[in-house]
Amino acid sequence: MKPLKRLLEISRKYRIDDGGDFRLKHVDPADTSGLKSEFKQEAQVLLQQGVQRLSELQDRLYAQNQWALLLIFQAMDAAGKDSTIKHVMSGVNPQGVQVYSFKSPSLEELDHDYLWRCNRCLPERGRVGIFNRSYYEEVLVVRVHPEYLKAQQVPEQLVTKKIWKERYEDINNFETYLARNGIAVCKFFLHVSREEQKKRFLKRLEDPQKNWKFSAADVKERACWDDYQDAYEQMIRHTAKDIAPWYVVPADHKWFTRLAVAGAVADVMGNLDLQYPTLTPEEKQKLAEQKSLLEAETD
Repeated sequence: MKPLKRLLEISRKYRIDDGGDFRLKHVDPADTSGLKSEFKQEAQVLLQQGVQRLSELQDRLYAQNQWALLLIFQAMDAAGKDSTIKHVMSGVNPQGVQVYSFKSPSLEELDHDYLWRCNRCLPERGRVGIFNRSYYEEVLVVRVHPEYLKAQQVPEQLVTKKIWKERYEDINNFETYLARNGIAVCKFFLHVSREEQKKRFLKRLEDPQKNWKFSAADVKERACWDDYQDAYEQMIRHTAKDIAPWYVVPADHKWFTRLAVAGAVADVMGNLDLQYPTLTPEEKQKLAEQKSLLEAETD
């Protein structure tokens, strides 16, 4: 089997188009789809094929200037979002990629609706936008810590038991709107195990060059592990749609996470039928005239 075809098949295993029956326990964070870590050369070939395919498709995306692609990454701390984005997008033209990392909202952002800060960062036509965390934090961290709703100044009568269901509906409507306007949405949940997260936290503490990555807040949030797992499951169950699928990617092995994400992005972009613009006969004639002028120049 050709490497690119194999890569696409691997990524499709983790795609969720309809979240109704989804259960997080059905995805093993340590799964590698039959690939073994000792066969790193095979994995590297697959990743290279994915990155190369992305480079080709991004060039067409930019030239065609009709579609935009929005990639959303959500995960528990230390799941590898940053490194995955770095490796998967290593072969694309940086001029055509926009990356935004959404942390705790500012006072200005809290004075707006929760979609506002992400809406103003959507990618332009012909470009790839990457959200490192996103509006999905509003049904994740805010659901685990509902006291954060107070800072959002939402009228009390609107904060009911239905608020999470209503937010899922709002998000689905928003992503439908994006799809209908030529912004393809592709979402990734990097699924890391509790044991692997602990190992990565310890590495950050033991390696001086990685100390800066560690935050005491990470350990505090780890105490809410089960609540977060439930919030992620509910999020995927309610917002996985054909027009905006979730990929629940095993994240215990970073090398596998990267190639699975690369395959997924290549698959989504490949389905957009991206083509280089074709010139009209008049435009071709003008090019021929310009070519003749250049060829007639004397040095």
